[in-house]
Amino acid sequence: MSRAGKKPGCATNSAAVAEIFWNSTALPAGIGAGMESLDRDADLLERFRGGDRDAFTVLYRAHQASVFRFAMAMTGDESRAAEVTQDVFIWLIHHAGSFDPARGSLGAFLSGVARKFLRRKRAEEMRWAPLDEITLAEPRSSCGDADAETLRRAIVALPEKYREVVVRCDLEEKSYEEAAGAMGIAVGTVRSRLHRARALLARKLDRRRKEEQCPA
Repeated sequence: MSRAGKKPGCATNSAAVAEIFWNSTALPAGIGAGMESLDRDADLLERFRGGDRDAFTVLYRAHQASVFRFAMAMTGDESRAAEVTQDVFIWLIHHAGSFDPARGSLGAFLSGVARKFLRRKRAEEMRWAPLDEITLAEPRSSCGDADAETLRRAIVALPEKYREVVVRCDLEEKSYEEAAGAMGIAVGTVRSRLHRARALLARKLDRRRKEEQCPA
């Protein structure tokens, strides 16, 4: 299908996936998709390092939503996503000098920090929690939320490397190149993982929809 006039993206169906996943509301324009100005963010971080607390507030307001939504998509749990988001910005307070605008946007940098916190927390859970406690939350009972909840649970159940590429490409609507940069992998790897992830997701969705039929 031709995508003339539109930034090359990972998925032709990404807008539809995002609409279902985010409770029938597509991602606001710019969130997680290159809205930030490198010069602006670098300047704000430099001002913060010089003692300007308001500069950090501006950064937080600009990037908190995208960090939270990435964590939410990866975990399927609001409290965990909120905790990871808080960890990311606390870390940024103490490591503001770690961001290098020459290597990419602050949004991509923060999502990389979030990924590290998510992996650390997951490792801790796997180490200490009994297997039967590492489960997904119960689905919502409202039929109006059934599609979003089914999709959310299916994405969270994917192996991490496939889950993240779906989040990056189909939910955040990043291009192959943007997703590859954010994940630190080759563009070809993004393509192959996305193809495999979609196949796995289609099977999971088909099975879950049969199991979680809502009454007419």
